[in-house]
Amino acid sequence: MKKIILALVISISVSSYVSGSELVYKPVNPSFGGSPLNGSYLLGKAQGQNKHKAPQSRKSFEEKVSDALERATLSDIVSKYKDTVLGESAVINNDEDSTFISGDYQIDILSSNSDSITIEVTDLLTDKVTIIEIPKFG
Repeated sequence: MKKIILALVISISVSSYVSGSELVYKPVNPSFGGSPLNGSYLLGKAQGQNKHKAPQSRKSFEEKVSDALERATLSDIVSKYKDTVLGESAVINNDEDSTFISGDYQIDILSSNSDSITIEVTDLLTDKVTIIEIPKFG
């Protein structure tokens, strides 16, 4: 009997020193509620593990200049005919047709119809023709 009481007293005294609590999960990733200060650390770790590299453009200077001139020509075409297409002002004469050659393409702007502008894009290598009709507003 003494052994049982002694064992009970020891178990009660030991159990008072042992206290348990709930397991609480705290996320690390700031996207899921973790500390925002972990963001740059996690990004650096992810970039360090990334084995994919962006492809490098290996264009020569002449190709870059040619591409820039093509973009400038197309930008000029769009800005020249924007007001006519949108109907904001009649700056351009409707009887005037324009032809531009940009790289492998010939762009003909035909203003024969007063309701729309017709743009013909001809691929000079394959002689394929694409016709674009843009209605005028207003």
